[in-house]
Parts: sequence; structure tokens; C-alpha cells
Amino acid sequence: MSRRPASQTRRAGCAVSVPLPSLSSMVRRGLLAAGPALVLSACGFKLRQAPNFAFRTIFIVSPEGLPLAAELRRSIGSADKMKVLTNPAELASAEVVLEVLSTQQEKVVVAQNSTGQVQEFQLRMRVRFQLRTPKGRDLIVETELQQQRALSFSETAALAKEAEEALLYRSMQTELVQQIMLRLAAVREI
Repeated sequence: MSRRPASQTRRAGCAVSVPLPSLSSMVRRGLLAAGPALVLSACGFKLRQAPNFAFRTIFIVSPEGLPLAAELRRSIGSADKMKVLTNPAELASAEVVLEVLSTQQEKVVVAQNSTGQVQEFQLRMRVRFQLRTPKGRDLIVETELQQQRALSFSETAALAKEAEEALLYRSMQTELVQQIMLRLAAVREI
């Protein structure tokens, strides 16, 4: 009895031959599907994870109502076994104190057309911070981080550009928070 390479089905009195995939083509497809994952894992790629800190409690000091400080509290608080202290009475019990000294947003004209109308702005956001122990020993000396983005401008789309500007500032704020988190994770000894 010979083995048929294709499955046969009967349809309206005639035989239709449907080819079945061979084992080698199934293996080839499997390798093609798994190939990118194998290459990425071989080069050490892995998704970003919450950083590990050398401390378990932190107190954040910042100017009142600062959105960057609120995002910092959320990001640090989401890390495993990390507690963000908010009550000023708990300051002495914190292992470290993060002081957000200042934040600054700037909007600078970088390009104008021949009639003097603005064509492009540069948005900048700066933050200054330091990390210390409650007793005053510096773990991270006063540091300034900066982000900047370009924003094209058109008078005809002024409202849309205003919304885009707000989104760019939020994006810069998130990036600055991530950079602060990385610097906090780099502290290995308290």
C-alpha cells in the first residue's frame, strides 16, 4: 500500500487533492517564528523592569504641588518592597531623603520665517535634585537633568500645537523621572 502525500476529499462527485505540509516545512516555519526571540534573548535583551534600590524607605521633599514629584512618588512606590513616606513626622525614619530642588520649563524660539512669524520652538525641561541620608550625608550630590524637544508652529493650528506642547512637556517629565530612578538605583551603599 502506498502512502498518499495529499489528503483527498470528495466534493460533488469529483476528488479534490489538498496538499499536506511536510515535516521539514513545519520545522522550518517553527524556526522562523522562534528565530527573532532566540536572537534577542541571545544578545541579552530583556524588557525594562522596576529598578532594585539599596534602600526600602524614601522621603521626597519638593515644592508644593509639583507634578514631577507626584510622578516620582508613584514610580518609586510601584517598585517592589519600596515605601514612600509622606508624613513629615516620618522624615527621621526614612533611610534616604530625595530633595527635588527645582524644576524649570522653557520655551525658546529657534526659527522664524521671513516675515518674523515663529516657525519652531524648542521646549526644555530641567530638574535639580539631590539624595541624602536623614543625617545629611550626600549619596547623590546636587544634580541637574535636562530634556528638550522641538515643536514646529503654525498660526492656523495654534490650538493643536498647544495640546502638542502639553504632551511634549509630559513626555519630558516622564523621561526625567526615569532618569532619576536610574540614578537612585545606582546608589549601592547607604
